[in-house]
Amino acid sequence: MQQAADISYWIAFTAGILSFVSPCVLPLIPSYLTYITGLSFSQLQEAHPNAKVRITVMLHSLCFIIGFSAVFVLLGAIAGIASSQFQSYLREGLEWVEKIGGLLIVLFGIHMTGLFHFGVLLGEKRVQLHKKPSGYIGTFVVGVAFAAGWTPCIGPILASILMVAATSGQVGEGIGLLSAYSLGMGVPFLLSGMLFHHFLIAFNRFRKYIRLVEIGAGIMLMAVGIMLMFDLMGHLTMFLYQWFPLQG
Repeated sequence: MQQAADISYWIAFTAGILSFVSPCVLPLIPSYLTYITGLSFSQLQEAHPNAKVRITVMLHSLCFIIGFSAVFVLLGAIAGIASSQFQSYLREGLEWVEKIGGLLIVLFGIHMTGLFHFGVLLGEKRVQLHKKPSGYIGTFVVGVAFAAGWTPCIGPILASILMVAATSGQVGEGIGLLSAYSLGMGVPFLLSGMLFHHFLIAFNRFRKYIRLVEIGAGIMLMAVGIMLMFDLMGHLTMFLYQWFPLQG
């Protein structure tokens, strides 16, 4: 159902934004920007940086975003392929995949809220690059390494979107969902680099709310998991279309 797919894309995009503002990503943005651009912190935080600095930040940020997006989209394609193959062999079994996937997403949400931690499910995996490869290709490689460095706070959100992709039964759906997720992470990263001075001001005001955002993300995941378990995604979409008919 196309309308159900639409709400799934918005959920994936929102999940990308929530991953960006998670405790393991947002505080590290200044470090990532200085690392990939080779610029000093003082150059980045100027209120009115010159054109050379802006172009450098923009190009390196885009290469970094393309790097982690490539990994995420590949994972989405793999999830979609696996789902499509499973559906072709056992079409009726996809309903159980949705229920199991929904249950796992609920568990991921519980983990994020801090009500209970599932260390076995969400063990930390990091890929460290002690020395950045040179040039824009090097920045792309850093983006790939960033995507491969799953941590307990970004892992549940990403894994939940992959679960939704794995229950879609379509390769294109998996690619689309993870593209939306990557866009949700990439847009604020690019804006943070281009408007770094304003980002620092906003971050200093926002950082005390990061834990609340993480709890909110956990609640959102639990809601998505419950909707997936009981096949309510389409019903929610039709309800939203009644309130916002112009989106149709």
